[in-house]
Amino acid sequence: MAKWWMVRAGDNNELIPQWQSKHVASIGWAELGNPKTYPSKEKFVERAHVAYADKKPGTRLSWAGQVWRFFSEIEVNDRVITYSKETREYLLGVVTKAHEYRPDIIDPYYPNVISVSWDKKRVPRDMLSQGAKNSLGGILTIFRVDDWGRELLGLQNGMPEPQSLVTDEEEVEAFDKEVFIEQAKTMIEDLVDKLDPWQMQELIAGLLQAMGYQVTVSSKGPDGGVDVLAHRDAFGFEKPIIKVQVKHRHAASGGPEVQQLIGANPHGASCLFVSTGGFTTAAKAAAQHNGVKLIDLAGIVELINEWYDKMPVEKQSLIPLKRIYVPS
Repeated sequence: MAKWWMVRAGDNNELIPQWQSKHVASIGWAELGNPKTYPSKEKFVERAHVAYADKKPGTRLSWAGQVWRFFSEIEVNDRVITYSKETREYLLGVVTKAHEYRPDIIDPYYPNVISVSWDKKRVPRDMLSQGAKNSLGGILTIFRVDDWGRELLGLQNGMPEPQSLVTDEEEVEAFDKEVFIEQAKTMIEDLVDKLDPWQMQELIAGLLQAMGYQVTVSSKGPDGGVDVLAHRDAFGFEKPIIKVQVKHRHAASGGPEVQQLIGANPHGASCLFVSTGGFTTAAKAAAQHNGVKLIDLAGIVELINEWYDKMPVEKQSLIPLKRIYVPS
């Protein structure tokens, strides 16, 4: 029976275009060398302890273990999925050739390669059951996700599976603070993604209020390129005045939209562009040239983590959260 594997496409999904064009998936830890040259996993782990002596022992074991699994366990006809944070979609593929050590295919930093036939149709994250969202939100570079294969295929083919229930018999990973935090961030992204465009404007306004700004939110309808105005004083005279455009969608915002914000009234105000779908290369270039601050979905989550407690209660209600303390 084919196994299902989640494989992360680099630190920030930056490898996805190369994976698709070259029909592969790849992972890193080049300092470990070719796992095929080691007689056993134990010897491979020994190499990890030497190569990454400055890291915690548990980290070394985790990294070596992931490379070893990628090399020794992934087989032809296994299924591979990866996640695009920018579009909040999962890409599915089938393994056509097992592990090769090929520093020349993608990047010397990602020399461990498998060949993959990537499907054209993607699966939006917001279509998944909560159990699948939680499981697929892990931050390891590679891990098994067999329990959710049927659901992913069903959604890809337009035939969703009944939602699975989480039971006490499921395997529970040992507590890891970093994993817990990253999964919490992903769940906050899910909450933000469910907001409608008007609620998103209110959320951004609430974050600016938490930072000490007075805000004016545009009413529904044409806004002239500005959704929120923020200023320090009650009358809006004191600088800095910040004009904000908010785009809540999966598509990336482009250069013309950034230029529209720059040219909108009030002239001379600082510009903040918020886009949950991220930004095109042209948008990033225009922003850098004109001093526009860009914030994507991950940036929104970081601001929520920092300023949530100081937001007005009615703005907090848009994404209800509870503070949890974890061991340091």
